[in-house]
Amino acid sequence: MRPRILLLSAYDADSHRYWHHQLIQHLTEFDWQLLALSNRFFSWRMAANALNFQYQYPEELSQIYDLVVATSMTDLVSLRGLYPHLSRVPNILYFHENQFAYPDNPQQQDLATIQLRSLLSSHAADVLIFNSDYNLRTFIQGGSDFLKIMPDAVPKDFMAQLKRKSQVIPVPLKDDCQPLMNDINRTVGQPLQVVWNHRWEHDKGPETLLELLKLTADLDIQFHILGQRFRQIPQALKEIMVNHSSQCLTLGYVENRADYLRILQTSDVVLSTAQHDFQGIAMLEAVACGCRAVAPKRLVYPDLYPTENLYPSTPDSPIQEATAILRLLLEPSRLKAAPIECHWSTMQNKYQQLIQSWL
Repeated sequence: MRPRILLLSAYDADSHRYWHHQLIQHLTEFDWQLLALSNRFFSWRMAANALNFQYQYPEELSQIYDLVVATSMTDLVSLRGLYPHLSRVPNILYFHENQFAYPDNPQQQDLATIQLRSLLSSHAADVLIFNSDYNLRTFIQGGSDFLKIMPDAVPKDFMAQLKRKSQVIPVPLKDDCQPLMNDINRTVGQPLQVVWNHRWEHDKGPETLLELLKLTADLDIQFHILGQRFRQIPQALKEIMVNHSSQCLTLGYVENRADYLRILQTSDVVLSTAQHDFQGIAMLEAVACGCRAVAPKRLVYPDLYPTENLYPSTPDSPIQEATAILRLLLEPSRLKAAPIECHWSTMQNKYQQLIQSWL
């Protein structure tokens, strides 16, 4: 009989689905039971996901499992209280992000409660897996700083204990992320094509993108502005749609994956202006397809890309960042390739070994 694994995704964002779909698709020696909650009402979901799981999946949660794999937004402590039999099952907590390294958001409610719940779930977990060294570093530092504000009864060496049971295993890229076989000198005689393939949200730095489009209005540079849209579109992206669409070969989300990969494979540069990224799957996919990365010297990017490809980080000055980006785009031959070694075919053994070690 195949081992039964309960997979919990408490806030099922695109990157979380990208990850767990591959686990289920490729690790067929295990019997997976996926329970997912929609990625909306963030503060409520963080506070009440144990109740949400119980309401939506009472029968599935009552069954017997050999292992629990949960995303870090899952309230493991409360869920195990509601279903005591799960507390006797080994569990792996996977961090796509951590609650200590987001940009400051004055509108975020109950952040301290969310951060504390994350620490408690980490304490209850048997092993913590992070998708990047940057994610792990900022979690340990942020958690340590958080514990300093606790007035008393702070557990001794709490974060050191969490660090000892932590590992880094990236979200694997799909194996279809490959350059074109005949991709030679693609820029010769052609306008430079730049991909910006991020969520259309404020934390992805659209203001810097807008300033870059203003600076390049009369230059031989074309853009593919991709990524998922939401009901609330940042003002900078609205302005791009109105005033800069002529500079864009693509402006909007590309639903068909083959079409999306073709854009990556035939473009020259993938650009990030993000103010948070814990692994940056969209960037990694584009680089795996043959693009050269241009990214700010912050977040996870210095761990992944050559120094020559990084521009100075001045997120409070979009004009300054756009000017620095333009300097790199005007000399694309100076941009270096980055080896991508996290395709599923190279990562499968790590995930198999991890799971088998807890069965």
